[in-house]
Amino acid sequence: MGIDTVRAEAADETADLRRQQRGWYFYDWAYSVYSASVLTVFIGPYLTSVAEHAADADGYVHPLGIPVRAGSFFAYSVSLSVILAVVAMPLVGSAADRTGRKKPLLAAAAYTGAAATAGMFFLDGDRYLLGGVLLVVANAAAAVGAMLYNSYLPQIAPPEDRDAVSSRGWAFGYGAGSMVLVANLVLYSAHDSFGLTQAQAVRICLASAGLWWGAFTLVPLRLLRDRRARAAGVRPADVPSTGLRQLAATARDMRRHPLTLSFLLAYLIYNDGIQTVISQASVYGSQELGLGQSTLIVAVLLVQVLAVAGALAMGRLARRYGAQRTVLGSLVAWTVTLAAGYFLPAKAPVYFFLLAAGIGMVLGGSQALSRSLFSHLVPPGKEAEYFSAYELSDRGMSWLGPLLFGVTYQLTGSYRSAIISLVAFFVIGFVLLARVPVRRAIAAAGNPVPEKI
Repeated sequence: MGIDTVRAEAADETADLRRQQRGWYFYDWAYSVYSASVLTVFIGPYLTSVAEHAADADGYVHPLGIPVRAGSFFAYSVSLSVILAVVAMPLVGSAADRTGRKKPLLAAAAYTGAAATAGMFFLDGDRYLLGGVLLVVANAAAAVGAMLYNSYLPQIAPPEDRDAVSSRGWAFGYGAGSMVLVANLVLYSAHDSFGLTQAQAVRICLASAGLWWGAFTLVPLRLLRDRRARAAGVRPADVPSTGLRQLAATARDMRRHPLTLSFLLAYLIYNDGIQTVISQASVYGSQELGLGQSTLIVAVLLVQVLAVAGALAMGRLARRYGAQRTVLGSLVAWTVTLAAGYFLPAKAPVYFFLLAAGIGMVLGGSQALSRSLFSHLVPPGKEAEYFSAYELSDRGMSWLGPLLFGVTYQLTGSYRSAIISLVAFFVIGFVLLARVPVRRAIAAAGNPVPEKI
Protein backbone atom coordinates (compact mmCIF):
# COMPACT_ATOMS: atom_id res chain seq x y z
CA MET A 1 0.00 0.00 0.00
CA GLY A 2 1.48 3.31 -1.07
CA ILE A 3 2.07 6.32 1.17
CA ASP A 4 -0.48 8.36 -0.80
CA THR A 5 -3.10 5.65 -0.26
CA VAL A 6 -2.41 5.56 3.47
CA ARG A 7 -2.67 9.33 3.68
CA ALA A 8 -5.92 9.33 1.70
CA GLU A 9 -7.44 6.70 3.98
CA ALA A 10 -6.33 8.63 7.07
CA ALA A 11 -7.86 11.81 5.64
CA ASP A 12 -11.11 10.00 4.89
CA GLU A 13 -11.23 8.59 8.41
CA THR A 14 -10.60 12.03 9.91
CA ALA A 15 -13.33 13.55 7.72
CA ASP A 16 -15.73 10.80 8.75
CA LEU A 17 -15.00 11.43 12.44
CA ARG A 18 -15.58 15.16 11.99
CA ARG A 19 -18.89 14.46 10.24
CA GLN A 20 -20.00 12.15 13.06
CA GLN A 21 -18.94 14.70 15.66
CA ARG A 22 -21.13 17.32 13.98
CA GLY A 23 -24.06 14.92 14.06
CA TRP A 24 -23.32 14.13 17.70
CA TYR A 25 -23.34 17.82 18.63
CA PHE A 26 -26.78 18.18 17.09
CA TYR A 27 -28.38 15.69 19.44
CA ASP A 28 -27.35 17.97 22.30
CA TRP A 29 -28.82 20.81 20.25
CA ALA A 30 -32.05 18.82 19.91
CA TYR A 31 -32.77 17.56 23.41
CA SER A 32 -31.12 20.22 25.59
CA VAL A 33 -34.12 22.45 24.88
CA TYR A 34 -36.19 19.99 26.91
CA SER A 35 -33.83 20.42 29.85
CA ALA A 36 -33.65 24.21 29.52
CA SER A 37 -37.26 25.13 28.76
CA VAL A 38 -39.27 22.28 30.22
CA LEU A 39 -37.42 20.86 33.19
CA THR A 40 -35.59 23.97 34.36
CA VAL A 41 -38.12 26.72 33.70
CA PHE A 42 -41.72 25.82 33.02
CA ILE A 43 -42.82 22.39 34.19
CA GLY A 44 -41.84 22.77 37.85
CA PRO A 45 -43.81 25.92 38.68
CA TYR A 46 -46.62 25.08 36.23
CA LEU A 47 -47.13 21.50 37.39
CA THR A 48 -46.95 22.71 40.99
CA SER A 49 -49.68 25.29 40.28
CA VAL A 50 -51.85 22.63 38.61
CA ALA A 51 -51.35 20.33 41.61
CA GLU A 52 -52.20 23.17 44.00
CA HIS A 53 -55.38 23.83 42.00
CA ALA A 54 -56.36 20.19 42.46
CA ALA A 55 -55.32 20.02 46.14
CA ASP A 56 -57.69 19.59 49.06
CA ALA A 57 -58.19 22.14 51.82
CA ASP A 58 -55.00 21.00 53.56
CA GLY A 59 -52.88 21.45 50.44
CA TYR A 60 -52.57 17.77 49.53
CA VAL A 61 -53.25 15.85 46.33
CA HIS A 62 -53.90 12.11 46.43
CA PRO A 63 -52.36 10.22 43.47
CA LEU A 64 -53.35 6.56 43.83
CA GLY A 65 -54.78 7.46 47.23
CA ILE A 66 -51.38 8.57 48.60
CA PRO A 67 -51.39 11.97 50.37
CA VAL A 68 -48.74 14.21 48.81
CA ARG A 69 -48.21 17.88 49.53
CA ALA A 70 -48.87 19.73 46.26
CA GLY A 71 -45.54 21.54 46.53
CA SER A 72 -43.68 18.21 46.57
CA PHE A 73 -45.50 16.55 43.65
CA PHE A 74 -43.06 17.77 41.00
CA ALA A 75 -39.97 16.63 42.93
CA TYR A 76 -41.52 13.21 43.53
CA SER A 77 -42.36 12.91 39.82
CA VAL A 78 -38.72 13.55 38.91
CA SER A 79 -37.67 10.86 41.37
CA LEU A 80 -40.21 8.41 39.96
CA SER A 81 -38.85 8.99 36.46
CA VAL A 82 -35.50 7.63 37.63
CA ILE A 83 -37.08 4.41 38.85
CA LEU A 84 -38.37 3.88 35.32
CA ALA A 85 -34.96 4.85 33.91
CA VAL A 86 -33.21 2.39 36.24
CA VAL A 87 -35.27 -0.40 34.69
CA ALA A 88 -34.88 0.76 31.08
CA MET A 89 -31.35 2.09 30.70
CA PRO A 90 -29.23 -0.95 31.59
CA LEU A 91 -31.31 -3.19 29.34
CA VAL A 92 -31.15 -0.75 26.43
CA GLY A 93 -27.44 -0.15 27.00
CA SER A 94 -26.67 -3.85 26.97
CA ALA A 95 -28.68 -4.31 23.77
CA ALA A 96 -26.81 -1.41 22.14
CA ASP A 97 -23.41 -2.86 22.99
CA ARG A 98 -24.45 -6.38 22.03
CA THR A 99 -25.83 -5.48 18.61
CA GLY A 100 -23.97 -2.25 17.84
CA ARG A 101 -27.29 -0.77 16.65
CA LYS A 102 -27.49 2.37 18.76
CA LYS A 103 -29.28 4.60 16.26
CA PRO A 104 -32.65 2.77 16.22
CA LEU A 105 -32.65 2.75 20.01
CA LEU A 106 -31.69 6.44 20.09
CA ALA A 107 -34.53 7.23 17.70
CA ALA A 108 -37.05 5.31 19.82
CA ALA A 109 -35.98 7.08 23.03
CA ALA A 110 -35.85 10.53 21.43
CA TYR A 111 -39.28 10.34 19.81
CA THR A 112 -40.90 8.83 22.90
CA GLY A 113 -39.58 11.75 24.94
CA ALA A 114 -40.47 14.30 22.27
CA ALA A 115 -44.04 12.97 22.03
CA ALA A 116 -44.52 13.06 25.82
CA THR A 117 -43.17 16.61 25.93
CA ALA A 118 -45.41 17.74 23.08
CA GLY A 119 -48.32 16.15 24.94
CA MET A 120 -47.80 18.61 27.80
CA PHE A 121 -49.83 21.04 25.70
CA PHE A 122 -52.89 19.30 27.14
CA LEU A 123 -51.84 19.91 30.76
CA ASP A 124 -54.39 22.36 32.12
CA GLY A 125 -57.02 22.72 34.79
CA ASP A 126 -56.46 20.16 37.53
CA ARG A 127 -54.80 17.49 35.35
CA TYR A 128 -51.81 17.12 37.63
CA LEU A 129 -51.77 13.33 37.17
CA LEU A 130 -51.49 13.74 33.40
CA GLY A 131 -48.61 16.15 33.95
CA GLY A 132 -46.90 13.73 36.31
CA VAL A 133 -47.20 10.82 33.88
CA LEU A 134 -45.93 12.85 30.91
CA LEU A 135 -43.02 14.17 32.99
CA VAL A 136 -42.05 10.67 34.13
CA VAL A 137 -42.15 9.32 30.55
CA ALA A 138 -40.28 12.31 29.07
CA ASN A 139 -37.59 12.25 31.76
CA ALA A 140 -37.03 8.51 31.48
CA ALA A 141 -36.87 8.71 27.68
CA ALA A 142 -34.43 11.63 27.91
CA ALA A 143 -32.23 9.55 30.21
CA VAL A 144 -32.19 6.60 27.81
CA GLY A 145 -31.50 8.86 24.83
CA ALA A 146 -28.71 10.73 26.61
CA MET A 147 -27.12 7.46 27.68
CA LEU A 148 -26.97 6.27 24.07
CA TYR A 149 -25.78 9.68 22.90
CA ASN A 150 -22.99 9.79 25.50
CA SER A 151 -21.85 6.28 24.63
CA TYR A 152 -20.90 7.50 21.14
CA LEU A 153 -18.15 9.74 22.59
CA PRO A 154 -15.37 7.07 22.76
CA GLN A 155 -16.36 6.01 19.24
CA ILE A 156 -16.17 9.43 17.57
CA ALA A 157 -13.25 11.11 19.39
CA PRO A 158 -9.72 9.90 20.16
CA PRO A 159 -8.62 10.19 23.84
CA GLU A 160 -6.72 13.46 23.39
CA ASP A 161 -9.77 15.18 21.81
CA ARG A 162 -12.55 14.05 24.14
CA ASP A 163 -12.50 16.98 26.58
CA ALA A 164 -12.81 19.42 23.66
CA VAL A 165 -15.47 17.40 21.80
CA SER A 166 -17.52 16.86 24.95
CA SER A 167 -17.30 20.58 25.83
CA ARG A 168 -18.43 21.56 22.33
CA GLY A 169 -21.41 19.24 22.65
CA TRP A 170 -22.50 20.95 25.86
CA ALA A 171 -21.93 24.36 24.26
CA PHE A 172 -24.20 23.37 21.34
CA GLY A 173 -26.88 22.31 23.80
CA TYR A 174 -26.75 25.50 25.81
CA GLY A 175 -26.73 27.54 22.61
CA ALA A 176 -29.98 25.91 21.51
CA GLY A 177 -31.45 26.37 24.97
CA SER A 178 -30.62 30.07 24.85
CA MET A 179 -32.27 30.59 21.46
CA VAL A 180 -35.48 28.82 22.42
CA LEU A 181 -35.65 30.57 25.78
CA VAL A 182 -35.52 33.93 24.03
CA ALA A 183 -38.54 32.89 21.96
CA ASN A 184 -40.23 31.56 25.11
CA LEU A 185 -39.61 34.85 26.92
CA VAL A 186 -41.16 36.84 24.07
CA LEU A 187 -44.21 34.58 23.91
CA TYR A 188 -44.72 34.42 27.66
CA SER A 189 -44.14 38.12 28.35
CA ALA A 190 -46.36 39.28 25.47
CA HIS A 191 -48.98 36.53 25.65
CA ASP A 192 -51.79 39.10 25.69
CA SER A 193 -50.56 40.50 22.38
CA PHE A 194 -50.81 37.03 20.86
CA GLY A 195 -54.34 36.56 22.19
CA LEU A 196 -53.22 33.90 24.68
CA THR A 197 -53.68 33.39 28.37
CA GLN A 198 -50.62 32.91 30.54
CA ALA A 199 -51.35 29.20 30.91
CA GLN A 200 -51.78 28.78 27.16
CA ALA A 201 -48.42 30.46 26.57
CA VAL A 202 -46.74 28.07 29.02
CA ARG A 203 -48.36 25.05 27.37
CA ILE A 204 -47.15 26.20 23.93
CA CYS A 205 -43.62 26.63 25.29
CA LEU A 206 -43.73 23.11 26.72
CA ALA A 207 -45.04 21.54 23.52
CA SER A 208 -42.63 23.43 21.26
CA ALA A 209 -39.69 21.88 23.12
CA GLY A 210 -41.00 18.45 22.15
CA LEU A 211 -41.33 19.48 18.50
CA TRP A 212 -37.80 20.92 18.50
CA TRP A 213 -36.43 17.74 20.07
CA GLY A 214 -38.06 15.56 17.44
CA ALA A 215 -37.13 17.72 14.46
CA PHE A 216 -33.41 18.15 15.16
CA THR A 217 -32.92 14.51 16.18
CA LEU A 218 -33.04 13.79 12.43
CA VAL A 219 -29.53 15.27 12.05
CA PRO A 220 -27.63 12.85 14.34
CA LEU A 221 -29.70 9.94 13.04
CA ARG A 222 -28.39 10.78 9.58
CA LEU A 223 -24.73 11.50 10.39
CA LEU A 224 -23.83 9.08 13.20
CA ARG A 225 -22.70 5.55 12.32
CA ASP A 226 -23.36 2.29 14.10
CA ARG A 227 -20.63 -0.20 14.83
CA ARG A 228 -22.05 -3.70 14.59
CA ALA A 229 -19.50 -5.30 16.88
CA ARG A 230 -20.45 -7.57 19.73
CA ALA A 231 -19.04 -6.90 23.16
CA ALA A 232 -16.46 -9.54 23.99
CA GLY A 233 -17.84 -12.66 25.61
CA VAL A 234 -21.52 -11.68 25.35
CA ARG A 235 -23.98 -14.15 23.86
CA PRO A 236 -27.69 -13.53 23.33
CA ALA A 237 -28.55 -16.19 25.88
CA ASP A 238 -26.43 -14.37 28.46
CA VAL A 239 -28.50 -11.20 28.28
CA PRO A 240 -30.75 -10.73 31.33
CA SER A 241 -34.47 -10.52 30.66
CA THR A 242 -35.13 -7.41 32.76
CA GLY A 243 -33.53 -4.04 33.25
CA LEU A 244 -32.96 -4.69 36.96
CA ARG A 245 -31.14 -7.94 36.18
CA GLN A 246 -29.04 -6.16 33.59
CA LEU A 247 -28.23 -3.43 36.11
CA ALA A 248 -27.05 -6.13 38.51
CA ALA A 249 -24.98 -7.71 35.72
CA THR A 250 -23.41 -4.33 34.91
CA ALA A 251 -22.66 -3.78 38.59
CA ARG A 252 -20.97 -7.17 38.79
CA ASP A 253 -18.87 -6.33 35.75
CA MET A 254 -17.93 -2.99 37.29
CA ARG A 255 -16.58 -4.79 40.32
CA ARG A 256 -13.75 -5.93 38.05
CA HIS A 257 -12.94 -2.22 37.58
CA PRO A 258 -13.18 -0.79 41.12
CA LEU A 259 -11.50 2.49 40.22
CA THR A 260 -14.08 3.15 37.50
CA LEU A 261 -16.76 2.33 40.04
CA SER A 262 -15.19 4.77 42.52
CA PHE A 263 -15.35 7.58 39.98
CA LEU A 264 -18.93 6.72 39.10
CA LEU A 265 -19.94 6.82 42.77
CA ALA A 266 -18.40 10.27 43.17
CA TYR A 267 -20.10 11.47 39.99
CA LEU A 268 -23.51 10.11 40.96
CA ILE A 269 -23.32 12.00 44.24
CA TYR A 270 -22.13 15.41 43.10
CA ASN A 271 -24.16 15.32 39.89
CA ASP A 272 -27.24 14.48 41.97
CA GLY A 273 -26.75 17.87 43.59
CA ILE A 274 -26.20 19.62 40.24
CA GLN A 275 -29.30 18.10 38.66
CA THR A 276 -31.47 18.87 41.66
CA VAL A 277 -30.39 22.52 41.60
CA ILE A 278 -31.26 22.64 37.89
CA SER A 279 -34.66 21.00 38.26
CA GLN A 280 -35.73 22.76 41.48
CA ALA A 281 -34.26 26.25 41.03
CA SER A 282 -37.36 27.61 39.29
CA VAL A 283 -39.58 26.24 42.07
CA TYR A 284 -37.29 27.85 44.66
CA GLY A 285 -37.36 31.14 42.80
CA SER A 286 -41.12 31.24 42.34
CA GLN A 287 -42.32 29.73 45.62
CA GLU A 288 -39.70 30.93 48.13
CA LEU A 289 -38.36 34.13 46.57
CA GLY A 290 -41.64 35.29 45.04
CA LEU A 291 -40.16 35.88 41.57
CA GLY A 292 -42.32 35.99 38.46
CA GLN A 293 -42.09 33.63 35.52
CA SER A 294 -40.48 36.27 33.30
CA THR A 295 -37.71 36.78 35.86
CA LEU A 296 -37.12 33.03 36.00
CA ILE A 297 -36.91 32.79 32.21
CA VAL A 298 -34.35 35.62 32.07
CA ALA A 299 -32.32 33.95 34.83
CA VAL A 300 -32.29 30.60 33.05
CA LEU A 301 -31.44 32.35 29.78
CA LEU A 302 -28.47 33.92 31.56
CA VAL A 303 -27.42 30.47 32.75
CA GLN A 304 -27.68 29.08 29.22
CA VAL A 305 -25.62 31.88 27.64
CA LEU A 306 -22.88 31.81 30.26
CA ALA A 307 -22.81 28.00 30.24
CA VAL A 308 -21.65 28.09 26.62
CA ALA A 309 -18.66 30.24 27.56
CA GLY A 310 -18.14 28.30 30.78
CA ALA A 311 -18.06 24.93 29.02
CA LEU A 312 -15.51 26.11 26.46
CA ALA A 313 -13.40 27.92 29.08
CA MET A 314 -13.31 24.91 31.41
CA GLY A 315 -12.38 22.74 28.45
CA ARG A 316 -9.31 24.94 27.98
CA LEU A 317 -8.54 24.79 31.71
CA ALA A 318 -8.67 21.01 31.50
CA ARG A 319 -6.02 21.02 28.78
CA ARG A 320 -3.73 22.92 31.14
CA TYR A 321 -4.57 21.50 34.57
CA GLY A 322 -6.32 18.22 33.73
CA ALA A 323 -10.01 17.34 33.80
CA GLN A 324 -10.02 15.95 37.33
CA ARG A 325 -8.57 19.09 38.93
CA THR A 326 -10.87 21.31 36.90
CA VAL A 327 -13.97 19.37 37.99
CA LEU A 328 -12.82 19.51 41.63
CA GLY A 329 -12.54 23.29 41.34
CA SER A 330 -16.04 23.47 39.89
CA LEU A 331 -17.43 21.55 42.88
CA VAL A 332 -15.98 24.15 45.23
CA ALA A 333 -17.69 26.84 43.15
CA TRP A 334 -20.99 24.91 43.27
CA THR A 335 -20.82 24.70 47.07
CA VAL A 336 -20.18 28.42 47.47
CA THR A 337 -22.94 29.31 44.99
CA LEU A 338 -25.52 27.08 46.64
CA ALA A 339 -24.69 28.41 50.11
CA ALA A 340 -25.14 31.95 48.77
CA GLY A 341 -28.52 30.95 47.34
CA TYR A 342 -29.79 30.13 50.82
CA PHE A 343 -29.41 33.77 51.88
CA LEU A 344 -31.00 35.38 48.82
CA PRO A 345 -33.64 37.96 49.79
CA ALA A 346 -37.15 37.53 48.46
CA LYS A 347 -38.39 39.63 45.54
CA ALA A 348 -34.85 40.71 44.57
CA PRO A 349 -34.29 39.70 40.93
CA VAL A 350 -30.78 41.21 40.73
CA TYR A 351 -29.42 38.84 43.37
CA PHE A 352 -31.12 35.91 41.68
CA PHE A 353 -29.47 36.92 38.39
CA LEU A 354 -26.06 36.98 40.12
CA LEU A 355 -26.74 33.49 41.43
CA ALA A 356 -27.71 32.38 37.92
CA ALA A 357 -24.46 33.81 36.54
CA GLY A 358 -22.45 31.82 39.06
CA ILE A 359 -24.29 28.63 38.13
CA GLY A 360 -23.85 29.25 34.41
CA MET A 361 -20.09 29.63 34.62
CA VAL A 362 -19.58 26.18 36.17
CA LEU A 363 -22.59 24.22 34.93
CA GLY A 364 -21.59 23.20 31.40
CA GLY A 365 -17.93 22.63 32.16
CA SER A 366 -18.44 20.43 35.20
CA GLN A 367 -20.82 18.19 33.26
CA ALA A 368 -18.84 18.11 29.99
CA LEU A 369 -15.56 17.25 31.69
CA SER A 370 -17.19 14.61 33.89
CA ARG A 371 -18.54 12.93 30.75
CA SER A 372 -15.21 12.97 28.93
CA LEU A 373 -13.37 11.81 32.06
CA PHE A 374 -15.71 8.86 32.47
CA SER A 375 -15.32 7.91 28.80
CA HIS A 376 -11.65 7.13 29.52
CA LEU A 377 -12.63 4.76 32.33
CA VAL A 378 -15.03 2.57 30.31
CA PRO A 379 -13.68 -0.81 29.10
CA PRO A 380 -13.76 -1.06 25.28
CA GLY A 381 -17.00 -2.63 23.99
CA LYS A 382 -18.95 -1.69 27.13
CA GLU A 383 -19.67 1.96 26.32
CA ALA A 384 -23.48 1.99 26.29
CA GLU A 385 -23.76 -0.45 29.19
CA TYR A 386 -21.47 1.63 31.42
CA PHE A 387 -22.99 4.92 30.31
CA SER A 388 -26.39 3.56 31.35
CA ALA A 389 -25.13 3.55 34.93
CA TYR A 390 -23.52 6.96 34.40
CA GLU A 391 -26.73 8.43 33.04
CA LEU A 392 -28.78 7.50 36.12
CA SER A 393 -27.84 10.84 37.63
CA ASP A 394 -27.54 13.04 34.55
CA ARG A 395 -29.66 16.03 33.36
CA GLY A 396 -32.39 16.01 35.97
CA MET A 397 -32.62 12.20 36.28
CA SER A 398 -31.16 12.02 39.78
CA TRP A 399 -33.52 10.60 42.34
CA LEU A 400 -31.96 11.11 45.77
CA GLY A 401 -31.57 14.88 45.39
CA PRO A 402 -35.17 15.61 44.36
CA LEU A 403 -36.36 13.14 46.99
CA LEU A 404 -34.33 14.88 49.70
CA PHE A 405 -35.54 18.26 48.43
CA GLY A 406 -39.17 17.14 48.45
CA VAL A 407 -39.00 15.41 51.85
CA THR A 408 -37.19 18.38 53.43
CA TYR A 409 -39.88 20.72 52.16
CA GLN A 410 -42.64 18.36 53.26
CA LEU A 411 -41.19 18.20 56.78
CA THR A 412 -40.23 21.86 57.18
CA GLY A 413 -42.46 23.75 54.75
CA SER A 414 -39.37 25.80 53.81
CA TYR A 415 -37.73 25.81 50.40
CA ARG A 416 -34.65 27.46 51.94
CA SER A 417 -34.11 24.40 54.12
CA ALA A 418 -34.65 22.22 51.07
CA ILE A 419 -32.06 24.06 48.95
CA ILE A 420 -29.35 24.14 51.64
CA SER A 421 -29.71 20.40 52.22
CA LEU A 422 -28.12 19.87 48.78
CA VAL A 423 -24.69 21.16 49.92
CA ALA A 424 -23.94 17.67 51.22
CA PHE A 425 -23.89 16.27 47.69
CA PHE A 426 -21.08 18.60 46.59
CA VAL A 427 -18.96 18.14 49.70
CA ILE A 428 -19.18 14.35 49.66
CA GLY A 429 -18.70 14.23 45.87
CA PHE A 430 -15.55 16.38 46.13
CA VAL A 431 -14.00 14.11 48.75
CA LEU A 432 -14.76 10.95 46.77
CA LEU A 433 -13.54 12.35 43.43
CA ALA A 434 -10.29 13.63 44.96
CA ARG A 435 -9.53 10.08 46.13
CA VAL A 436 -9.80 8.51 42.64
CA PRO A 437 -6.37 7.80 41.00
CA VAL A 438 -7.60 8.64 37.50
CA ARG A 439 -4.49 7.71 35.52
CA ARG A 440 -4.35 4.28 37.15
CA ALA A 441 -8.10 3.86 36.57
CA ILE A 442 -7.73 4.56 32.83
CA ALA A 443 -4.92 2.03 32.48
CA ALA A 444 -6.88 -0.57 34.49
CA ALA A 445 -9.84 -0.15 32.10
CA GLY A 446 -7.56 -1.05 29.18
CA ASN A 447 -7.46 2.41 27.59
CA PRO A 448 -4.50 4.63 26.61
CA VAL A 449 -3.67 7.28 29.23
CA PRO A 450 -3.68 10.86 27.84
CA GLU A 451 -0.72 13.08 28.63
CA LYS A 452 -2.94 15.48 30.62
CA ILE A 453 -5.91 14.12 32.57
